Formats: sequence, structure tokens, C-alpha cells
Amino acid sequence: TNNMIRIYNILKILFYIGNLVLIFFYLFPGSLLGWFIYGDLKKQPQISIDFLYVSSKHFYTFFLLSALGFISYLRDKKLKFIVKYLFLISFTLEISHIFISERSFQFADLFGNVLGVITVVVIYKFWKK
Repeated sequence: TNNMIRIYNILKILFYIGNLVLIFFYLFPGSLLGWFIYGDLKKQPQISIDFLYVSSKHFYTFFLLSALGFISYLRDKKLKFIVKYLFLISFTLEISHIFISERSFQFADLFGNVLGVITVVVIYKFWKK
């Protein structure tokens, strides 16, 4: 129906905007959230405690972005492309911190990114069955 098509189009736009915001926050030399909350670009806010060697805030971020991507492209033939894209961006953005001042590459952040994507893929696989 036209309403469903309209909803999927809105979700795709939100997915694109979410990607742009994520890329901006990742590539910014410092923490915009830290500046907004604490008035300090060098201080990262901690949403919740990390899970062993996995950054919780990175997990939440990539879980939400991946969920939005899956929902947006659920009825589209580009879903496999979206999965590849989400894994690629989860690696690329964290590795970019090696080259950005005031940022640092951390395996816990990378694991959080990847685990967020994997969790949505697993949920989708179970839901599909």
C-alpha cells in the first residue's frame, strides 16, 4: 500500500541521516557529546558499564543503526548490501581513530560496533524463521 511505501521511505531517510550523524561524530576530533554534557571535548560520556571487552555505547549505537537499516530495507533486495555496508562502516570508522587527533583506536569499541551489527543479523535470522 501507499502508506507502507511512505513509511519505508521515511525510515530510509532516517537511516541515511543516522549514518551522516554517526560519521560526523566519529570523525570529529574530540567528543561532541562530552562537550555538550560536560563542557569538555576530551571527556567521553559513559551511558552504561561496558560488557567485558565490548564498549556498551558502541554496541548500542551500531545495534540501533543496524536495526534501522534492516527495518528500512526489509522488503528490498539491497538488504545484503546493507549488511556488508554496516560491517564495513563499523570497521572503517573505528580504524579512522588511528589518524584523528584527540581520538584513539580501541578494540573494545570495534568489538562493540561489530557485535551491534551481528546481534541485529542474528535477531533477523531468528525472526525470519
